[in-house]
Amino acid sequence: MELMRQSGQLLGLTLAEVEKAIQPGRSTAEINALAEKIILEHGGIPAFKGYLGFPAATCITINEEVVHGIPGERIIAEGDLVTVDCGVSLNGMITDSAITVGAGKLSAENQKLLCTAEKALLKAVEIARPGIRTSEISKIIEKTVRKEGFGIVEDLTGHGVGFELHEDPYIFNFFNGKPGPLLQIGMTLAIEPIITAGSPKTKTLADKWTIVTKDGRAAVQVEHTIAITKKGCEILTKRPK
Repeated sequence: MELMRQSGQLLGLTLAEVEKAIQPGRSTAEINALAEKIILEHGGIPAFKGYLGFPAATCITINEEVVHGIPGERIIAEGDLVTVDCGVSLNGMITDSAITVGAGKLSAENQKLLCTAEKALLKAVEIARPGIRTSEISKIIEKTVRKEGFGIVEDLTGHGVGFELHEDPYIFNFFNGKPGPLLQIGMTLAIEPIITAGSPKTKTLADKWTIVTKDGRAAVQVEHTIAITKKGCEILTKRPK
């Protein structure tokens, strides 16, 4: 668990610095390079780079892009919703976290979308504790998102994380009718609401990685790795103040 904390601290630091760098006029390749530099300088390994052939340290998506965007020459523009999803392996333990940041001033709808995703993540973290089932997390995320009228991408989920980037159990962002496993002390989980302004239907682009909304409306992903503890849960990827 202490090694997981160290991994999470490095990831939190990395995303805090990345957040500052997300500005109109910068390329997604620049943002990715910054994240990789910080991870390597602190003795970590970018957990995404090379995973199933993925070519970068981060997944960066903008506006209608949902997940798995490959950083490149795309320039961040005023009003863009920019998501950076990143994983760190440090001393053999992996943590996973994502932020979405507004580059400049967001539209009212996109600001509401982002706030709703962040609220859903916070509410999920608040109830996570030993003895509840994973479906309780799914239900609170779904309730929070549906209340605001937004869509939930059902085939993208949270998951266990630690020795591997993706482990059991799956943490759905909606209730699928099954109770799911009980949370137990020592579990480490990546909780990640992935929501859309419009239809939750998606498609994969020709690069075979980038998933976008079919209707072209915006999407948001926010994510923390948490540990289940005696007192409830601990956010391992918290950003330093």
